[in-house]
Formats: sequence, C-alpha cells, structure tokens
Amino acid sequence: MMTLLLALSLVWPLCVAGSAIWHTYRAPVAQGSYFSLLWISAAWPALLLAYVGEAQWVMDAWMLGGLWELNTLSRPWLAFTALLWSLAAVHARGYFKAEQSKAQAGDQDAQRRLIRLLLLWPLTLLGNVLLIIAQDIASFYLGFALMTFAAYALVVHSGTQDARLGAKAYLILAVIGEGLILGGLLWAAGEAETLSLEGVREGILLAEQGVWMATLLWLGFGVKAGVIGLHVWLPLAHPVAPAPASAVLSGAMIKAGLLGWINVLPLGESGVSASLVQLGNIMLVAGLVAAFAAALYGVFQRHPKAVLAYSSISQMGMLTALVAMGLAAPEVWPLLWPGVVLFAAHHALAKGALFMGTSISEHLPRWPLPLIWGLLALPGISLAGAIGSGLISKWSVKGPLYEMHHETLTKLLTWAAVGTAALVSVALWRQWQQRHQGGSNQWQWGAWLVAIIAALLTPLWLPLPANSIVMPPIKEWLGIMWPFPVGLALATLGWLCMRNSRVKAPPAGDLWWLYAIGAATVLAPVRGFSHYCGKLKASSVVKTQQAEETLMGYLTRLLSAESWMRHHASGLMMVLAVVLAALLMWEGQR
Repeated sequence: MMTLLLALSLVWPLCVAGSAIWHTYRAPVAQGSYFSLLWISAAWPALLLAYVGEAQWVMDAWMLGGLWELNTLSRPWLAFTALLWSLAAVHARGYFKAEQSKAQAGDQDAQRRLIRLLLLWPLTLLGNVLLIIAQDIASFYLGFALMTFAAYALVVHSGTQDARLGAKAYLILAVIGEGLILGGLLWAAGEAETLSLEGVREGILLAEQGVWMATLLWLGFGVKAGVIGLHVWLPLAHPVAPAPASAVLSGAMIKAGLLGWINVLPLGESGVSASLVQLGNIMLVAGLVAAFAAALYGVFQRHPKAVLAYSSISQMGMLTALVAMGLAAPEVWPLLWPGVVLFAAHHALAKGALFMGTSISEHLPRWPLPLIWGLLALPGISLAGAIGSGLISKWSVKGPLYEMHHETLTKLLTWAAVGTAALVSVALWRQWQQRHQGGSNQWQWGAWLVAIIAALLTPLWLPLPANSIVMPPIKEWLGIMWPFPVGLALATLGWLCMRNSRVKAPPAGDLWWLYAIGAATVLAPVRGFSHYCGKLKASSVVKTQQAEETLMGYLTRLLSAESWMRHHASGLMMVLAVVLAALLMWEGQR
C-alpha cells in the first residue's frame, strides 16, 4: 500500500501535467477545462502518503542508487507541503477564472500562459515532493533543481515588465544557489565517499575542510530560505506572482532551503569542531539580522504582497537562527527540532492563507466587511503568536531554549515577533486601501477558509512524534502574546506619524538595486570592449565590402572584353600562331 502511494505521489503529477496539456490541445478551445478536478488532485497522493506511516525504499536501479524515506522529519514536512499545494490548486481554479474565460474566447496569449502554468505547476510540485522523501544525493538534488527551475513559470506568469524583472531576479539567484549546493554536495560526497545525505552530514563533521562544505550548503540553500543578502528575489517575485503561486512559493518552496539545512548540516552532533560552532554563530547572527531588518524595511512597502514577502524573510530569519543553534549549541537540537518543524508548518499554512487573502481583498465577496477583515486578520494574529497554533509553535521553540538557558535568544525572538505583528498589520492596511469589489468565487474563498483553519489548528493534524509538542503553561501566555498588541500599536503609531508625509516608499528588492549598480559598474569595461569589437567588426565589414566592390569592378571590366574577343577570335589565333612559330625558330637557332 505504501509503495503504491509512493509511486502515485511521484507519477501522478506527471500524469496530471500530461493529461492537462493533452486535453487542452485535443478539446475545442471553447470547451476546454483548464483547471479540472484531475489537475487539482496532483498533490493528494502525497498528502495521503504522509499519514500512512514511516517506511524506507532502497532502489539500486535508480540513477546512482536511490534511498527514499518517510521518517519523523519527512512525514510532517510532506503533510504540510502537500496540504498547501492542494489548497493552492483549488484556489487557483477560482483565481484564474477570468483568464480562463479569455482563453476560451480565443485569446492566444491567455491560452499560452495557462498551458505553461498547467504543465509546470505539477512539475514544481513533483520536485518539492521528491526532495522531501529523498535521502540520496542524486534524488534530492534532482527534486530541488526541478522545483527551482519549473517554478520560474509561476513567477513570470503575467508577462508584465515587473513580472519579468521578478522572474529574472529569481532565476539569477536560483542559478547561484544551485551552483553552491552542487559544489557543496559533490565536495562533501567525494570527501566521505558517500551517496547519501546522512553520509554528507558525517563527511562535513569529520572532514578537515568541513566548515567550507557547510558554508557552501548554507548559502546555497539560503537562496531559497531567504538568508539576508540572498533574499532579494522574494520581494520582487511575490508582488507579481499570482496569489496561489505566492502561497506555495512562500509557504512550501521557501521551506525547501530549511529542509536542506536540516538534512545536510551536522545539527545536534557531538564532537562538532570549533569552526562549525563559529559557522553556527554566524548563521545565528545572520538570521537575527534578517528577522529585524526585513521587518523594519517591510513596514514601509505599499504593495501588500511585498509586505508579506518581507514578513517571510523575517520569519525565515527566526528559523535560520533556530537551525543555527544545532551547530552553535548542539545539545539543544534534540529538544528543539520538533518545534522547528511545527514553526515551519504553521508558517506555511498561515502565510499561504495570507497570500490567498490578497486575492480575496481584490475581489471582495458579498459578506459583511467586519467578517471578511476579521478572517483576513486571523492568520496574521496567529503568525505573531497571539492565538491558536502560533501560540503553541512559539512556545515549542522557546521552551527548549529556556530549558537550556538561552534566554537572550528567546528575548530576541520575542522582539522579532513584534516586527511580525507590525508587518501583518501593515499588510492588512494596504489590502484595505487597495480593496475592490467583484465577488470571489467559492473556489477562492473555500480554499482560503480551509487554509485559515489548518493554520490555526496545525498541531492537531500535523503527524509529529507523540508528546513532542505541548501547550504552554497559562502563566507563559502573556509572555508569548504581548508582541502582537505592541506590534499593532507601533504600526498604528507609525501610520499616524507618516500619513501626511511625502516620503516615497523604498523600492521592493532593497539590495537588488545595489547589486544591479555594482554589476553594471563591473561589466562597464566588458561593455566597452564589446562596443569596441562591434565597431571593429563594422569597420572590417565596410572595408571588406569596398575591397569586394573594387575586385568586382576589375572582373566586370574583364568580362566586358569577352565580346570583343569573340568577334576577333580568328585574328587572335593567327597572332598566337605567329608568336609561337617565332619562339620555335628562335629556340632552334640557339
């Protein structure tokens, strides 16, 4: 049964992509169903697989030898990933309804965009599922690369200038990240002579240059996880991507980088070298910088999805700091990792609900506005740790830190939650400013409501080990909940101070524009040399054309003598005969 579900989890997305494209091309355009129930079901086998139980599959015939596994880590990861992909697919059916109508009316541009999405959406899902269950290097990297590059279509979908810029930034950073990951994996695998991720962890732990292998992998996976400095694609891609695509980008795919760290870094291992501990401290500082800096920059954004993108960077900064503790303080990791998984799962569903909510505010259903805005606010309040799963997930990471006497990090993470509260408050305010009537359909608000419920009740459905997550004591509730009202108050105070200000909002992408200026400066000599080569080429072409014209002039004059020679051929032959005779006589006298 489990083997069948495993096969379906990987084969079904391929069948869905093939069936969708086949049906679209075979059926008349006016009758084509772009988002069928079959397409929506692409993630369902993977969701079922997560709840069947733990298992391991060894496949010697698969590439270099496949090792796939469902364990205490991959099961909950697969559960929240597949659930979010399923809800986003349902939401997409309603979200793209207007575009589907255009395609059915014969709009070829809309048809092209939808066909591309229908094909690459399930392929992106397939890569995401494969990297979660893979425990061998080849399968893991195949899944990661497939997910990364297929997701380009999710960002560039609309085809606008901003969408092309966001997709360009995403692709450039993705290529850099893939190169770092491949370099780190091959280096560690060669050093340890292994083909498994567990062997990579052991190789990094024991190798003399293990810290450099770990650094490559931290930065490579950090592109996806939004590490500070490598995060710039997120605020450029999210505002231009469709809402369901943003939901999976920020909810599921960004967690692939986090899972990569957990799989390949020697977290919680005894005998960690001083250099790896130092790397853990650097990761910790980078995570905290991202948590605070992204919140400070994000509150000034005007596009609600840009604000939510910076919220994702801030939240991933917190998760980066928590993962760093597995290197900096290995003894805390066995207690911390279930909380990290719950934190990641709750963030995935809450952020997915928030991004789906942007499409709800753009097409407000005919419900009372207080009800709509109360529902829109629920995932954000939970994300700040004030209610539901947010309260439990915050305690699940703070409890072990308290127990192992890391109070300073606990306080910093609590203050970072103030930034989360401010960001979600600003995002809701921007949605209110940009709200539109239009009536969301049942597919849109249905998936959105289920995502909200799943985000609020994450510990109830996430298959974590028994007794690994506990409710916080009542006396600790206030210490976990206070960041939300403080963040809301700060956001309100900031709005009151800035509402009459004419200061422009800083551009989304922050460091991207500095990188662009730096790249332009570095490439200026290259451009100058290229311009010189272009001028040299043009000059050479002109001179060659002139020489060709001169030569052709000579040939033309020679050809013009052909007619005269034809008319005087007999006389010329007689002259030639006389000359030859004279030469023979002269030679005979000698």
